[in-house]
Amino acid sequence: MNTKPNQTHIRWIMNRMPKTDDPWLHVMSIEEAGKVRAFHRSFPQYSETPLSNRSAMARKLCLGGLFIKDESYRFGLNAFKVLGGSYAMASAIAEALSRDIAETDYAYLTSERLKEEFGQAAFFTATDGNHGRGVAWSARVLGQKAVVLMPKGTVKARFDNIAKEGAQVSIEDANYDECVRRACALAAQTENGVVVQDTAWAGYEHIPAKIMQGYATMAAEAAEQLIKAGHDRPTHVFVQAGVGSLAGAIAGYYANLYGENCPKIIVMEADAADCHYRSALAGDGSMRIVTGDLNTMMAGLACGEPNPISFDLLRNHADCFVSCPDSVSADGMRMLAGGEGDAPMVSGESGAVGTGLVHAIMTDPSCAELKDALGLNEQSVVLLFSTEGATDPENYRRIVGE
Repeated sequence: MNTKPNQTHIRWIMNRMPKTDDPWLHVMSIEEAGKVRAFHRSFPQYSETPLSNRSAMARKLCLGGLFIKDESYRFGLNAFKVLGGSYAMASAIAEALSRDIAETDYAYLTSERLKEEFGQAAFFTATDGNHGRGVAWSARVLGQKAVVLMPKGTVKARFDNIAKEGAQVSIEDANYDECVRRACALAAQTENGVVVQDTAWAGYEHIPAKIMQGYATMAAEAAEQLIKAGHDRPTHVFVQAGVGSLAGAIAGYYANLYGENCPKIIVMEADAADCHYRSALAGDGSMRIVTGDLNTMMAGLACGEPNPISFDLLRNHADCFVSCPDSVSADGMRMLAGGEGDAPMVSGESGAVGTGLVHAIMTDPSCAELKDALGLNEQSVVLLFSTEGATDPENYRRIVGE
């Protein structure tokens, strides 16, 4: 355990939180994942995103393999979040009509029959950019409405991307967590208003669980692609956490898929919003909240309140929690852009933190204790998720160059 910053200002702790009876593990079951994948495959825009084999970097880092799931290709939206938003919206419509999700595919959701049977709803959400863009895109494609609230400090490019999808979008004078509360209040005042938020709280668990299930498509694709690359499973999975929905989804799905042979799950956060790390540091199983402006360039991770559904999955199935400064992500962005002997890859601020962290663990002597604790060596097969491309082009150029 290292609870003090090392030379690269990385803090970490192995998971010693007491386990629960795992009440949410079923949400990420193989059966549910199958329904999700069938739904996503019904979209004409669907195709598997690439799993990039970073073989040259793996050799340099003395790893058995290093693979990165590149979500910059997802539905043409430059990020993975649309997987959760679209599935949750479809599920809400299906349930309102007492239909099975298997019967609520793209063809039905875009049909005249849906307009007659359902009409139109307004889907409300708060976002740093990627989730809101996914909700806005899904609403436009499916003939629904979207209202999106963004936290202060949001860059214009992310605002514009959502506005281009036809959503009603605003930048609020508030942080992400307060924007969530405002979105809920607006939805409550709106006829057919539905909150599609990728975090949960008491009384609001169903839709967040559907969003998490939506991420199973990405996890399942990666597992199958890894087999095609010659590896039965990863030994280590590094996954980012803001509210923790993605991290919990990945941990839960792989726990169901691999069982007792599950890879080690390492959860990464921005140090300005490291609520999961602080919760793990306390060690009592209760969630800790980070308040304030949550200033980090990793906008997708700038969330100070954990999703209790995913938090429960992580306290049961995560092995380590790591708090990372922005410099770790910036290093990862530059390494992927340069290729390091592999094909160049565009990864944004929230997408590249895994690459930067793995590089630091394997090369920085001050990370030796963490390397040993995780058992990272020449037999290790590491899986990362580049969750976004250059969603802030100006900052990407500032860090990486032209």
